[in-house]
Amino acid sequence: METTAAVRGRGITKCFGDVIALDHVDLNVAQGQIHGLVGPNGAGKTTLLGLMLGLAVADEGRLEILGTPVGRALAAPDGVAGFVDGPGLYPSLTARQNLAALAALRARDAHRAGIDDVLDEVGLIDVADDKVRGFSLGMRQRLGLAAALLTKPRLLVLDEPANGLDPAGKKHVHGVLNRLAADGATVVLSSHRMDDLEALCSEVTILAAGRVVFSGPVNKLTAENRELDYRLRTSDLLAARAQALETPGVRVVEDSLAVARNDTEVLVVRALVPAMDELVARLVRAGIAVRELAPVVSPLEAAFLVLTEHESTAQEEAGR
Repeated sequence: METTAAVRGRGITKCFGDVIALDHVDLNVAQGQIHGLVGPNGAGKTTLLGLMLGLAVADEGRLEILGTPVGRALAAPDGVAGFVDGPGLYPSLTARQNLAALAALRARDAHRAGIDDVLDEVGLIDVADDKVRGFSLGMRQRLGLAAALLTKPRLLVLDEPANGLDPAGKKHVHGVLNRLAADGATVVLSSHRMDDLEALCSEVTILAAGRVVFSGPVNKLTAENRELDYRLRTSDLLAARAQALETPGVRVVEDSLAVARNDTEVLVVRALVPAMDELVARLVRAGIAVRELAPVVSPLEAAFLVLTEHESTAQEEAGR
């Protein structure tokens, strides 16, 4: 086993009765990396996170966490913290009291961070003495993150950590996770928010029906030979449209969102990245200002849809 792997799994299989939650999953997560788990509902993401946290054990396969093989006991491996299905909190206690109770339960853990330190780190120090029952979903998520940080984990496992966060809260949590990774800790998180994963993760694993359909760098997905739809806003829509129609490999497509909004200033084109580069160069040479250029659907989301739909179709055909 490589010493640089914070998480390393081979052939991990987990069943619940007749349901196969994980089907011979292989996984590698390097130390100091923020690694994303992506997949539709029921793909096995939460089950895989639960195995890392010691909430369940695999039926088959081998899992190593921070260089140590995971045994058959239900217990969090040393150096690991996090939550799945939302953090477990006491609503009748304050934020500070919740963390104090958890700290007392974890008295054996060395290098425990100060309660006020972690509350400040997640941006909750001003509400430290407020009862949790009055917290919003986003505040509860941040308090769950604070609880996970109490033991200064080397591996942080999080299920939908940005759930319920407003833009300011999301930016704050992203900053915390990036600082942890910069300091050498490893973060594994699941999310349905593709923009969050693209902003945070260097690598992702895409699951579909309990199987890995992709695992690797995010930029490898964007580099695949896959056409994307791009929203293009310019200083001269008609001239830009004419340039798009003349550019090899570029197609003008109808933008249903723009039509619904009566947004007549947006042009939607479909192309591979090299063709889009050529179109932008032509627009610049023609003196047409590019005011907005963005994928209608993010590259990660586009890859996710293609890969998971392909796996679903393959399984349906295999079951016939």
